[in-house]
Amino acid sequence: MILICYDGSADAQSAVDRVGELLGGAEATVLAVWEGFAEVLARTGAGYGAAAMDFERIDAESEQSARARAQAGVDRAHAAGLSAQPRVAERGATIWETILDQADAVGAAAIVLGSRGLTGIKSAWLGSVSHAVLQHADRTVIIVPSPEVAAQRAEHRR
Repeated sequence: MILICYDGSADAQSAVDRVGELLGGAEATVLAVWEGFAEVLARTGAGYGAAAMDFERIDAESEQSARARAQAGVDRAHAAGLSAQPRVAERGATIWETILDQADAVGAAAIVLGSRGLTGIKSAWLGSVSHAVLQHADRTVIIVPSPEVAAQRAEHRR
């Protein structure tokens, strides 16, 4: 069983495609992580005026969006030759810890993710989530860049 982290980004799409090329026929769980609105406000300090908001509705919509992303990832995984099922998880303390917890929960032998995309933060080498998963994982981690990022990296080596 492999756990594929999926947020719909080009890097996540490439990760699904590439793992399908490498491990076609493998069983996979496609994970989409969502974050509760209260946690977003607390983390960003943007809580002013939030008392009138319907947190339950916002969270339900966020979770539903994650379910749709997970299903889109499953559809892509099936097209890539994987036997996949969707999984959704609410973010814990960090996204990378949530990913590792979910890998434990499904008994994943490996974790697959794009090099960027889960947080929207770009770095020169890896996204912060993929870097943290790589640094803290106790199992195989496969990190796949999008074709555009891979091409840029190849150009820099020339």
